[in-house]
Amino acid sequence: MPAQIRKTLLHVEETLIEGGKAAPTPLKMIAAIAVIKNPWAGQGFVDDLRPGILDCAPGLGELLTKMILDQAGSGNAVEGYGKAAIVGLNGEVEHASGIIHTLRFGNHYREAVGAKSYLSFTNIRGGANTALQIPLMDKNDAGRRSHYLTIHLAIPDAPADDEIVVALGASIGGRPHHRIGDRYQDLKELGHDVDNPASV
Repeated sequence: MPAQIRKTLLHVEETLIEGGKAAPTPLKMIAAIAVIKNPWAGQGFVDDLRPGILDCAPGLGELLTKMILDQAGSGNAVEGYGKAAIVGLNGEVEHASGIIHTLRFGNHYREAVGAKSYLSFTNIRGGANTALQIPLMDKNDAGRRSHYLTIHLAIPDAPADDEIVVALGASIGGRPHHRIGDRYQDLKELGHDVDNPASV
């Protein structure tokens, strides 16, 4: 059956001043969040998570993507993106991972914003009010450090022990006064190929 959604939340923050200096362009960060019943709650150890994933993930990906796009205005406006999940204390981290680590969830978002980079992520277990941290990166350039950002918030009543918090995050813009360079400069100085995927 489709995900049983208890509630959705939309978080929007805009940074106008950073380090005491006005931002050249305000940074807008958006999180679209759903609190769902854990589809495996009360079943003990489940060998095959696939049926639950197929039931829940596609609809959640579609819903949360629409929430992001409605707030951003368009997929083209989104520059940084990421995803996260928190499973309640009676669930497994594998349950949180199962919902967000499938193309049936992430591809809704990836295709809607025209992205090339992978979706950065966190997936953890915790109780109500556990910090939800959604790491972001540039949707087309994983080495563009200006868009290494984190959306940080908490939901006072979620996740309950038998729930999962599922989220997508977006940024319009990067850090206001980015000045640490990009990874390509480091790679060049260290004598590595700028396309070396093993380097950070």
